[in-house]
Amino acid sequence: MELGIRGKRALITGADSGIGWSTAKALLAEGATVVITDLDQERLDEAARRLAGPSGSVHAFAADVTDTSSLARLHEQTADAVGPVDIVVHAAGVTGAQGSFDEIDDQGWRETIETDLLGAVRVAREFLPDLRRGWGRLVFLCSEDAVQPYANELPYCAAKAGVLALSKGLSRAYATEGLLVNAVSPAFIHTPMTDAMMQHRAEKLGTSIEDAIASFLREERPFLELNRRGEPDEVASVIAFLCSDAASFVVGSNYRVDGGSVATI
Repeated sequence: MELGIRGKRALITGADSGIGWSTAKALLAEGATVVITDLDQERLDEAARRLAGPSGSVHAFAADVTDTSSLARLHEQTADAVGPVDIVVHAAGVTGAQGSFDEIDDQGWRETIETDLLGAVRVAREFLPDLRRGWGRLVFLCSEDAVQPYANELPYCAAKAGVLALSKGLSRAYATEGLLVNAVSPAFIHTPMTDAMMQHRAEKLGTSIEDAIASFLREERPFLELNRRGEPDEVASVIAFLCSDAASFVVGSNYRVDGGSVATI
């Protein structure tokens, strides 16, 4: 399918690995020019090398989504390199504070919300002028946790629920200007974030990572019908669709890419 994004310019946050990196690969394959950003410039440069797109089609600039001045600098760098962007995919995020509700203090909540919710707010606000030029796409990476919260990661769940509400609200505010805003909610994807979670679980249980994954699926994600971790490319393909002309009548939606993990309709 021709997605109609050849020549479009895309910014992807959280793109040195995982879903963000796979999204960059998918958009490059469709002929877009891509700017990737994350915290560490060295890791970003390596990510850009691995993308190996046509000359001039991949740019990498480090930025911190918790810092408005850092995002302003990213905007300047992006504008100098490619001009105003047409697409923003906000994939940056952290697992944040984990544990039982009574164990997590205010600082744990603040740090999670600063990155996972307010980071989304800052990125959208900074690049909104680029996207309000008659054709724009803004996709937020949300999570199954936004609609199916888990007791041991409530700050993350609450932050992602906020991102889902932000996405819906922005979609109502700007759709008539040609800016289509949507969310994608993955569950248990094979990324560095879930690698770290499973490594911690394996160490805690004194077992292999493979056994830790199997027990996690059995005990913590019983509705994940496909009974495996998803792959970043499986999420990126949905994101690429939402960034395209093929999704011209899709706005304010939340696409679950979760293997069935969310139990409700």
